[in-house]
Amino acid sequence: MTKNSRNALAFVLVTSLFFMWGLANNMTDTLLAAFKRVLSLSDFQTSFVQSAFYGAYFCLALPAAFLIKKYSYKIGILIGLGLFIAGALLFYPASQSMVYSHFLLALFILAGGLSILETAANPYILEIGSPETATKRLNLAQSFNPIGSISGVILSKYFILSKLDIASMEERSNMDIGMLQEMQGRELQAVMGPYVGVALVLVVLWLIIFFSSMPQAKDNDQLHLKASFSRLIQNKSYLMSVVAQFFYVGAQIGVWSFTIRYVMEELSIMEADASTYYIAALVVFLISRFICTYLMNYIQPARLLQFLSVAAMLLLGLAIVGSGYFGVIALIAVSACMSLMFPTIFGLGLKGLGEDTKIGGAGLIMAILGGAVLPVLQGQLSDYTGSIKLAFIIPILCFSVVYYFGRISKAK
Repeated sequence: MTKNSRNALAFVLVTSLFFMWGLANNMTDTLLAAFKRVLSLSDFQTSFVQSAFYGAYFCLALPAAFLIKKYSYKIGILIGLGLFIAGALLFYPASQSMVYSHFLLALFILAGGLSILETAANPYILEIGSPETATKRLNLAQSFNPIGSISGVILSKYFILSKLDIASMEERSNMDIGMLQEMQGRELQAVMGPYVGVALVLVVLWLIIFFSSMPQAKDNDQLHLKASFSRLIQNKSYLMSVVAQFFYVGAQIGVWSFTIRYVMEELSIMEADASTYYIAALVVFLISRFICTYLMNYIQPARLLQFLSVAAMLLLGLAIVGSGYFGVIALIAVSACMSLMFPTIFGLGLKGLGEDTKIGGAGLIMAILGGAVLPVLQGQLSDYTGSIKLAFIIPILCFSVVYYFGRISKAK
């Protein structure tokens, strides 16, 4: 096999992973609504799904970088994919035990695999091929990620949420324990099915990658952790980018995690029907990403970040005070504002870091921890106030931090 053929095969295989982790990310968002009904949990308790998922990203971001440096990108991809498979397969014993914490453990392992995959796959795409077309290759590969995200929610809509019994929390509390457990068992089997199905597909993909003749690219650059950390901790602009990323990711996950709950409450519909509006939000997010990228040709990124932050806060305010379709449309429109934020904060944060770029990038990936922390506060506020609408105050506060970062970045 020629070098170009190996590069082309590697690109196709690794690009498929962008699709798969997009699918897993947003399929997981629907689990909050599913577990709330099946296990009669509070919003605070369901938010632990995101704590387990994004907590794993925080824990494994730096270890993944050192793993790739010691071995190779391919080894990192195989280990990450292996953990992805293991976590998905663990949904089967969790569905048998019907214990919530077992599902959370499965999600933590799965997301740990995704963290390693993302850390390895992005730079690997840049390495396999001509340096002149590296950015174009990465953009093409990343375009499959939101397609996977939309596919994940569609999968959840038809194979998880549509299988939930319509019995309410009150009705379940009055059921005979045997009847309740039988119903929960059927519902948790539905939750388990798509994850195990995805795992079986990934096993085939793992074997293909393992036996394929792919370029054994390796990150040979030296990491000077102590010196880089010392410089970065004194860089106020960089530190603010990490803070902004923490709050942005918390806002994004909070908005998307509770979209289904909001729609159910405002339109009086069930989870499966409400997930259609979540799919609409992801489509809006995808379209807006292309529009905002075009607008960057004419508007300074930091200024655009400020504008979108203000727009997101206003739309969330309308979702809180509004009702019915008006509130739902306002909430969906927030996704248009979020589309540009993660890569823009990332790019502005790394600007001018030079030799500290890799450690700085790992710090910005670790800021994904916001997705584990802030949705929990949002769920707790929902339980305390008795209103999912008022809980969207948390993302409003998060976007105000993003606005401030855009303001100081514009002033640089």
